[in-house]
Amino acid sequence: MCGIVGAVAHREVTPILLEGLRRLEYRGYDSAGVAVLDERHQVCRARRIGKIRELEAHLRANPVAGKIGIAHTRWATHGVPSENNAHPHVSRDTVAVVHNGIIENHDALRNELQQLGYRFDSETDTEVIVHQVHRFLEKGAALVDAVRQTVDTLHGAYAIAVISSREPQRLVVAREGSPLVIGLGESENFVASDVFALVGETQRFIFMEDGDLADLTTESITIYDRAGARVERPVNETKLAADAVERGEYRHYMQKEIHEQPVAIEKTLDGRILGGRLLDGVFGPLAEQAFDGIKAVQIVACGTSYHAGLVGRYWMEEIAGLPCSVEVASEFRYRRNVVLPGTLFVTISQSGETADTLAALKDAKSLGYAHTLAICNVPESSIVRESESTLMTRAGPEIGVASTKAFTTQLTALLLLVVALGRRNRMSAETEAEIVRQLNALPEQIKHVLTMEPAIEKWAELFGDKQHALYLGRGAQYPVAMEGALKLKEISYIHAEAYPAGELKHGPLALIDDEMPVIAVAPNNELLEKLKSNLQEVQARGGQLYVFADVNAPLAGFSNVKALRIAETDEVVAPIVYTVPLQMLAYHVALIKGTDVDQPRNLAKSVTVE
Repeated sequence: MCGIVGAVAHREVTPILLEGLRRLEYRGYDSAGVAVLDERHQVCRARRIGKIRELEAHLRANPVAGKIGIAHTRWATHGVPSENNAHPHVSRDTVAVVHNGIIENHDALRNELQQLGYRFDSETDTEVIVHQVHRFLEKGAALVDAVRQTVDTLHGAYAIAVISSREPQRLVVAREGSPLVIGLGESENFVASDVFALVGETQRFIFMEDGDLADLTTESITIYDRAGARVERPVNETKLAADAVERGEYRHYMQKEIHEQPVAIEKTLDGRILGGRLLDGVFGPLAEQAFDGIKAVQIVACGTSYHAGLVGRYWMEEIAGLPCSVEVASEFRYRRNVVLPGTLFVTISQSGETADTLAALKDAKSLGYAHTLAICNVPESSIVRESESTLMTRAGPEIGVASTKAFTTQLTALLLLVVALGRRNRMSAETEAEIVRQLNALPEQIKHVLTMEPAIEKWAELFGDKQHALYLGRGAQYPVAMEGALKLKEISYIHAEAYPAGELKHGPLALIDDEMPVIAVAPNNELLEKLKSNLQEVQARGGQLYVFADVNAPLAGFSNVKALRIAETDEVVAPIVYTVPLQMLAYHVALIKGTDVDQPRNLAKSVTVE
């Protein structure tokens, strides 16, 4: 959730730190701060509530300069958003720390440190870290050893970066359960919680592993594992360009990413299907061997990725003929699980750092699953490294907090998985060829939907005074309705819920009136007549209907209904196609409401805490 940037160089690092923070704004945050060691090796700190521009304005009036420093954007967990709770935290003008994660034993450590005379200025769990480091420095430890001794006392998840006036040429970092990468420069080195933060400075990165501690100077990087032994970690070169996260001609990142979906899906399919079939080896050699024995599938994910999993369940059972369970990761972790023999464990995550999903994956390794597979958008992420096999979605950087192209590429990847497993079960070659045909046609179908944006924008004007909305779908379109409701509530702050349309009579009808817009997705499939009966129930109670309907779907007999017609859509890929107009509706309603589309309040892009 939070963002970390650090640098040690022969040049001023404050501009590097600020640019890194700007690149991490998409993660969500409520305050920002920097700390550097100046030419006299004194800790100079600046913190501000709100956007990074507030911190920049403060620094223009009160500059801080140095050749080693750390910076942070905070998303509140312990303690309200305030300047005192903002990072970096400092102990006795000697040590500065930034931290992502949650320290579970912070109360006990705080009590112990207070008894030793340390005064706490914040409500955060992080402040115990900086005082612990200072405590061990006072006992004569070198900075590297002081940090190692400190992390040995911590229970929970953390990525930390530490500087100290006592060793002004050294930046020490450590990771446990929260991502941290080291960027390699020429006579300068960097650290960040995300590669995006540093692509303007370097393309070469080392991905720290859980338990690692690293000592960075301008000329060297030394990494120690959990046992304190020196280790070598591979250097990776990212292909991400420095301008890959620019908005270009679009008003917001979310709008840009909605319009990138045809290309993102093409990239997800590229090199994976040919001649009317899924190519062998797409999921890697380990998966190809494991798939032969798969008898069931367990999908675990959070948020939007969970909705993708729900659509995948319909496909998996209908097309591949395999039983499939889908569960929210935070619930999966805390219950007793019964694992059927031959079950494939699938995690889905845009960032690959979602804390609950990552923890569920680690738990799954001891539960007897036949194989683990990650569907992810970030090849260097923790979930990818922890999984036996992976399928990358290739969506490219997604900056808007409300996920769009990540969702549709996840669905595309899931459909490839359905084909890979289905042809080992009951699926015929003809069915595989038909699904591949639909996938190949999918980018053009989405391009056509994108041309409907002006009409959807007019619809959005009718939502400006609404406080609640209801979304309806049937079959595989029910999770699509769930995703549409999530998008609306995330960025417009309108309370929105989704229901299977057949459940209306079991409670939600009580909410229907002329102030409650009801949005329905209505492809022309075997459930259309059932859905129309449910829409009649809404109409009979004065509800205002907004229907995204197939061009061939008959809607005669309805009054007080607004319909936008989607071009004829292949049935299997219809959930992907019908997602796109719901994204555009949420986006334009948020514009009418005047909310912060890309960084909605209280939310973060990468949820790296429980």
